[in-house]
Amino acid sequence: MFKYPCFFICCILSALSNYAQEVKDKDLVGEWIGIQKDASYLTLDIKIQLKGENAILTLSKNKYRVTDQFKFSDTFKLELEDNLTFSGEVNKDRSLINGFIGLQRNFYPVKLYNQGDFYIGQLNFAGLHHLKPNNLRLRIREVNENGYTLYPMFGTLWVSDFKQEKNKISFNDYQTGLQFEGQVKPSEIAFEIRLAGHVVTKILFKKTEQGKPPLISINQNIDLNDGWEIAKNSLSLPEMETDIQRDSLVGVEGVLIARNGKIVYENYFSGFDVNTPHDTRSASKSIASAMIGIAIDDGIIESVEEKLFDFIPQEYQYTKDPLKSKITVNDLLTMRSGLDVSNKAYEGYYQEEADGPWLKTVLEAPMVHEPGTYADYGSANPFLLGVYLKNRLDIPLEFYMHKKLFEPLGITNYVMNTDDTGILPYFGGGLNLTPRDMLKFGQLYLNGGSWNGKQIISNNWIQASFKKHTRLQDFRDKDEYGYYWYHHTYAVNGKSIATMEARGSGGQFIFVVPQLEVVAVITAGNYRNGKTNQSLEIFRDYILPALSR
Repeated sequence: MFKYPCFFICCILSALSNYAQEVKDKDLVGEWIGIQKDASYLTLDIKIQLKGENAILTLSKNKYRVTDQFKFSDTFKLELEDNLTFSGEVNKDRSLINGFIGLQRNFYPVKLYNQGDFYIGQLNFAGLHHLKPNNLRLRIREVNENGYTLYPMFGTLWVSDFKQEKNKISFNDYQTGLQFEGQVKPSEIAFEIRLAGHVVTKILFKKTEQGKPPLISINQNIDLNDGWEIAKNSLSLPEMETDIQRDSLVGVEGVLIARNGKIVYENYFSGFDVNTPHDTRSASKSIASAMIGIAIDDGIIESVEEKLFDFIPQEYQYTKDPLKSKITVNDLLTMRSGLDVSNKAYEGYYQEEADGPWLKTVLEAPMVHEPGTYADYGSANPFLLGVYLKNRLDIPLEFYMHKKLFEPLGITNYVMNTDDTGILPYFGGGLNLTPRDMLKFGQLYLNGGSWNGKQIISNNWIQASFKKHTRLQDFRDKDEYGYYWYHHTYAVNGKSIATMEARGSGGQFIFVVPQLEVVAVITAGNYRNGKTNQSLEIFRDYILPALSR
């Protein structure tokens, strides 16, 4: 997952060390809750008014208002303010517009429903990250000489333009572009939240008396109508839950398990719930692989042996040399491009520090191996696949992904990150999905490409994706690897259990276990504490033993 040049949120309040003496450091440590009675407090209203062949788009919230007049057509894209776009596609019976709001290098899917001469819809920022419909939860874990460790608040934990003057602070959420201005006091933290400089809501945080947030369980009497069924016989994992509550297992945010196509276990922790999209990090590389398979199924791509440079934009063809000309789709899917773009230092370089577009920096990188001969993990490989696929399509890639994968799976509550252009969905690890939808994706692969009786990806592609194509040479365990799927074998109760896994930093895992007819998802926030593989350990030590009894 790429990162932007911005501040880590645990350092947001570090500049308040002088003020900390006034409010007593120890009084700030703990849980804080911001209550908002109006459930639409962060909802952006979207309206398109038809006037003959023309139309007027209006985005509004309180005093914030953006309008644009345009010629109405079946597909359109509008450039509004800086870092703000709207693109739409009208369906065949003209009853609905599927659209994307482009904001801060992210695409947010929206639906606008026809009401006479209007199409009406909304984008609810409160459904993103940790911005809850009725409350925001944050935790100050410690105060020390370096400042405050504050978590969670906005999911990505990244902000920009931080400023401080005595007890006043301001910063921008890099994911949404929302601007925060606040005051810190001993008993409360008050924020104004702005969009394009206009106040859209105010939130007052109060210190709670409770300790860690309680475990949140899905109410099995509620039908979420998302295609999942709840099994009558649920799975019990009391030891795992106790260890999470005691912080023996840290940073766990969600655990879900499906067996024989039905959910047998689902619990959320640390303030997360069933509706919160989660940053999947590199686990979404497996979704990038799925999109290549769908394009092959559609005949858009002939085979994985097609050459990368056959569909690289003309302005970057100068980077082609005899070795680079050999790079195939298959090489990119197996991390065997041979480009020197796989080490973490380089990945940070092309995403944050390079002078010029990401694509230019990646394609100008030297070759260090013959393509197809050495597997070295790096996000530049799927990034190039995204560029490659975009140049094969006659519609924007985000619409293709929505139409071919997300819509058939019933996935609507997601955020799609883009590359540095703000135009191309980032295949290197750029999706926020709810854990239930992550579970759906795993079930799709367990089912051989079908979901609720509909074939979405061919079984041939599923089998090709799960094949052990190579080993990742730069990994300590030299993991066997498919098309962005890891292979792993666990020893449980004297049995060997093989899995295919989508993995993302911080502890984002999708486990597919054909032997047990099981799919499991674990999400976590262990980005900087060395506990990324704890999710793997939870699956091995708690979940598999319970499933194998």
